[in-house]
Amino acid sequence: MSTFDFDTLHNRRGTYSYKWDHCPDDQTIPLWVADMDFKTAPAIIEAVKQRAEHGIFGYTCVPDSYYDATIQWFARRHHWQMQRDHIIYTTGVVPAVSAIIKAMTNPGDKVLLQEPVYNCFFSSIRNNGCDAISSDLIYDGQTYHIDFADLEAKASRADVKVMLLCNPHNPAGRVWTRDELIQIGQICLRHDVFVIADEIHCEFVYGDNRFVPFASLSEEFAQHCAVTTSPSKAFNIAGLQTANITIANDALRAKIDRAINDNEVCDISPLGVAALIAAYTEGEPWLTALCDYIYANYQHLCSYFATHLPQFPIVRLEGTYLAWIDCRALSVDSATLAAHLKERHKVWLNAGSMYGTAGEHFLRINLACPRATIEKALPLIAEGLKDFLG
Repeated sequence: MSTFDFDTLHNRRGTYSYKWDHCPDDQTIPLWVADMDFKTAPAIIEAVKQRAEHGIFGYTCVPDSYYDATIQWFARRHHWQMQRDHIIYTTGVVPAVSAIIKAMTNPGDKVLLQEPVYNCFFSSIRNNGCDAISSDLIYDGQTYHIDFADLEAKASRADVKVMLLCNPHNPAGRVWTRDELIQIGQICLRHDVFVIADEIHCEFVYGDNRFVPFASLSEEFAQHCAVTTSPSKAFNIAGLQTANITIANDALRAKIDRAINDNEVCDISPLGVAALIAAYTEGEPWLTALCDYIYANYQHLCSYFATHLPQFPIVRLEGTYLAWIDCRALSVDSATLAAHLKERHKVWLNAGSMYGTAGEHFLRINLACPRATIEKALPLIAEGLKDFLG
């Protein structure tokens, strides 16, 4: 039995919650945007309380303990030895990705990604005057695979300058293996494509799967990539706005640091600093229990669908807390299907088309909530999907 409480239903309405206060009414169950409905680790709450009690929230310098906590966490959990002077702090992973694209491209360049993929990648590319080019993942009815021949063909284009690598992959749920990552890295090296590795979901890995930081694979890879990480997903502290970029290459780090400053995302809050230190020094037992709870939610989802909705397979979840529902049994597009569920059945999921054309006919569901929320939502989802079965 866990000593941590993930079953309590916390009322988030009226707390300026992006997830809950955007709902059209008090009956809608939001299982869309990727934040969790759990209170964060007790150690983080206590650290933030202590910092708040000081009562002064001026401009913040980042202490040695911030870097030490980050370096020790990734060394212990993921066997990646970061160097302090390789780390640039910033407000979040999305601003980080945008700044790195700005530093590593010119307007009109192409940025390679793998659809279906995190929707903010598209806006980060577009906002920097670049164009997205996708090497779509291959879906086999249970999980996704990389089309390495297509990836190489796309990477070989002269106008492709950067690849956005999502690991664990949102929304496909894959945790890329060491061999897969090595193949990606070798392709990008051959064609001088810089890798931006979004590894924000790295703490949510299940079963026998193992997360491997891209930069840990070789020094050559480390010199040709920037890695973005944050405790925000793992500990549900996105609102405290702290993240890190790690770049081993001195010259490229200087360019990226300049872009971070140009984009004015170079400062973080005192509460974010306190939260990161507490998360990475005291939060591991809570995180372990959390992952067990979320995976049990996933198993409950799979069991329900197998019994009541066998026409709609659940893609195998290796990482993240975001399940991907295969709705190809229906002819309706995913945006229409998501709107129907939200408007008629009061359950808000993400349409797969948000994640590129390869996401059409899928829905994404956020499992990071109390089991009772999932249990309440599942019959409503079933009713909505069955409306289209005829």
